[in-house]
Amino acid sequence: MKNILVGLLGSVAMAGSAWAALDIGDKAPDFTTQAALAGKQYSFSLSQSLAKGPVVLYFFPAAFSSGCSVEAHEFAEATEKFTALGATVIGVSTDDIETQVKFSMQACQGKFAVASDANKSVIKQYDAAMMIMPDYANRVSYVITPDRSIIYSYQSLNPAKHVTNTLTALQNWEKTRKK
Repeated sequence: MKNILVGLLGSVAMAGSAWAALDIGDKAPDFTTQAALAGKQYSFSLSQSLAKGPVVLYFFPAAFSSGCSVEAHEFAEATEKFTALGATVIGVSTDDIETQVKFSMQACQGKFAVASDANKSVIKQYDAAMMIMPDYANRVSYVITPDRSIIYSYQSLNPAKHVTNTLTALQNWEKTRKK
């Protein structure tokens, strides 16, 4: 099934930006779900994370698929930059928590958390289901400020720009706060 998913994702991937499910300025829906960080399970709460600073919330289709592994690796490599801006990174897919535990150690290198949304409740709140395969999340990234405002959104099945774009959005937000 993963090979079929990878092939399908590759065939429909778009290189450029596309619409995202929620608009800039919208309030991010709060949620709590099971997550894994460095192989350890815990309960992730968006509101608790936002109390500490901004959150980069990204949805991805399937752990261990090639594009999702590339994207997770890139987020892991940029973790220090996100942390320097006070941001928490969390990835969400429909994979079960056992899969996320493994993915958090391997592709995420133990540097940021990934959450299980097996019942698709978070994906529904963010209208992030893939149109052609609604059992999977679309590749959508959001930057959410502590007041729950979405200040950036980006949707593209191509994982290439999600890390760079969300990091730039956070840096720009930080600049405007310091003025």
